[in-house]
Amino acid sequence: MSSHSSANQASSKHAAEINPIRPAGYKGLAGFHKYWGKKPTEAWRFLIERLTEDGQVVLDPFLGSGLIAKECTDLNRRFIGFDVNPISIELTKLYLDLPAHQDLLMALAMFEEAVKPAIYQMYRLANKQIATHFLWENEEITRVWTKAGRQRIELDLSATERQKLQAQSVYQSTGVRKLRLFDNSRINSKADFALSDLFTPRALQAIDLFKHEIDKYEGNVKRALQLILSASLGQMSKMVFAVTRRGKSTGKQATGIEVGSWVIGYWRPEQHFEVNAWNCFENKAKKLLNAIAQTGPQSPILTTADIAEFTHYGLDACLDVGDSELLLQQLKTESVRLILTDPPHGDRIPYLELSEMWNSVLGFEASYAEELVVSDAKGRHKDLAQYNRKLAAIFGECARVLENNGVLAVMFNARSADHWHSLHNLEAATGLTHLGSYPLAYSAGSVAQDTRKGGLRTDSVLIYGKNVSPQRRDDILHIIRSMRGKIDVQQM
Repeated sequence: MSSHSSANQASSKHAAEINPIRPAGYKGLAGFHKYWGKKPTEAWRFLIERLTEDGQVVLDPFLGSGLIAKECTDLNRRFIGFDVNPISIELTKLYLDLPAHQDLLMALAMFEEAVKPAIYQMYRLANKQIATHFLWENEEITRVWTKAGRQRIELDLSATERQKLQAQSVYQSTGVRKLRLFDNSRINSKADFALSDLFTPRALQAIDLFKHEIDKYEGNVKRALQLILSASLGQMSKMVFAVTRRGKSTGKQATGIEVGSWVIGYWRPEQHFEVNAWNCFENKAKKLLNAIAQTGPQSPILTTADIAEFTHYGLDACLDVGDSELLLQQLKTESVRLILTDPPHGDRIPYLELSEMWNSVLGFEASYAEELVVSDAKGRHKDLAQYNRKLAAIFGECARVLENNGVLAVMFNARSADHWHSLHNLEAATGLTHLGSYPLAYSAGSVAQDTRKGGLRTDSVLIYGKNVSPQRRDDILHIIRSMRGKIDVQQM
């Protein structure tokens, strides 16, 4: 089967029609931090175990959430990962170099002592209680809650006190760089957005307090605290919608109002919650602590950003921020056994734009010019022709660095056949042989896709081999047939 025909087949047939496998949901480390387009790792682990041996090199030129790196190092494979998004690399470094549970626990105790009183003071009411939630409607606070244990209790405040709470002084952050966004209606962003458009003065002041205290720490504890903060930002923002009329479709409609979450993009609903900033941080800190406890003690992972150092000293992992096409050129020909990658799927997810809030608060600079994407944003000039040229060049480099008998597995899907152009030509342009494909269902819904006309619910995993021997080909075909069947990925 040619690459062209297989890609057409995959792009024209929904995976739901061919019994896609069902991966487990995101738990533990995988559930700690949101990342756009996060994919289940069970399927990648399946391929790593069956297509590589101890000590062999696995590459992902579009690292994304970084979870694949930990799968590789846990299986004693060496790993190379690139991404243009700085927070992608930071998340991966966290997963490969987790702080000891006791170290993070002690740091968080000191952190709480230093920061919590000042933040709680911002939410202190006249009756000395601490507000946990404000409900804003059309720029006014209409309802206020506190908590007793796990129960949220609404408070009956006077109009005067509510007005005092909403009459916040303008606050200019001193510790966070300005946002760099574009006019993009798809993700509700504007080029002139400021942090004050996304956060209340209370939240901005809390973020500065968090950052100031985080700077006192070092190493993997500091990185953990930084990523706890970035993971908390969505719930600290003005983008937490209020859930009303839950159960309407079932006929068992609830009368209360529930706290929603930051979903995607920079949509700021007129009715939204402001959540106590310390509580947001503490909830994410507990998630990471629990994930570290579940993971258990880890062997040291030797990581570098230098390909030459990775190669010469046989280190465990190489992680670098930047343009994958350029970084791949640093790799030796036929030096990688397996490439597993989930590249940006055309215009489906504008990763850097969606990650800008995280990168801004953590002080990372992302290169929009180097991103592989089709973007709706005015001024970015990221069209489909440029996307296809760039992806084809990256795949060409992937083919060069792949060993004989090596495998390239690409997770991909797109609504338009035009987005598959670079895959149509992959086999002819690189000398790789297309060996088959199988469907993979997402383990979590995506508002970005589920609400779009023609939104997709599955990916296709396309498998290519380089100069594979007959025995190797048979082994790979057996794996593909297995994945097309009813393997329960949740039980692997």
